[in-house]
Amino acid sequence: MATQKTPRIDPLTLEVVELIGTVVARYHEEYEEAAGEHALTGAQARLLGLLSMEPLPMRRLAQQLKCEPSNVTGIVDRLEARGLVERRPDPADRRVKLAAATEEGRRVARSLRDSLRFAREPLASLSHEERLSLRGLLQRMLTP
Repeated sequence: MATQKTPRIDPLTLEVVELIGTVVARYHEEYEEAAGEHALTGAQARLLGLLSMEPLPMRRLAQQLKCEPSNVTGIVDRLEARGLVERRPDPADRRVKLAAATEEGRRVARSLRDSLRFAREPLASLSHEERLSLRGLLQRMLTP
């Protein structure tokens, strides 16, 4: 039985993969720290960030956060108890409940975004053209 050989990855690709991993780790570290300053977990902060843009059904939140709907229910419950999120009927289907950020929730989400220096400062040092190029390359990497 013949075994397939895995192609070797070139050193440049390995370096790029390591750099992407470092960027992601630093972003998550700062995100968790910023969330903690608002007495939020990382998951609560991510959910609040999503809801600050638009109300979403629980199932869609679970898909976005890549977790079980029951986990989302618990996160929404805790944020609702703090007055950051509310549940409301979906105008398109009254059987579906939407989670939505309250005014205070949107304020906290905005403050959280504003405190993320790592995401903002290094990108600000790139020119507009470099940021456009980076965006295009990242989008290409994510397109199957």
